[in-house]
Amino acid sequence: MHVAKSNPLGEAQELQKMLVDYAKQETVEPLKTLGKYLGLGIAGAVCMFLGFFFLVLGVLRLVQAEGPDGTNGGGGLSLLPYGAAILTLVSLLALLAMLLNRAKNRVM
Repeated sequence: MHVAKSNPLGEAQELQKMLVDYAKQETVEPLKTLGKYLGLGIAGAVCMFLGFFFLVLGVLRLVQAEGPDGTNGGGGLSLLPYGAAILTLVSLLALLAMLLNRAKNRVM
């Protein structure tokens, strides 16, 4: 019967290589994927913020320009454009919250 001699140094190096490969597989690669999704999420949030900002600003300027007399200067209606802009922003945020809630319920 022939008994093969084992090389403890070779086995230790093989174990070290296996542990390093496993650590990379389970930590580094998922973090790279997470970073990609995080970057896309931040880009989407910035685009959404800019879209909301310009839409609300457009509503404000539209009501100031086309609204009833007294909305540009002093007078009782000078707060009307700002109220319209705030109402637009609150409506957009409510719509966004509703869509996020629906998407969250769909996932669960």
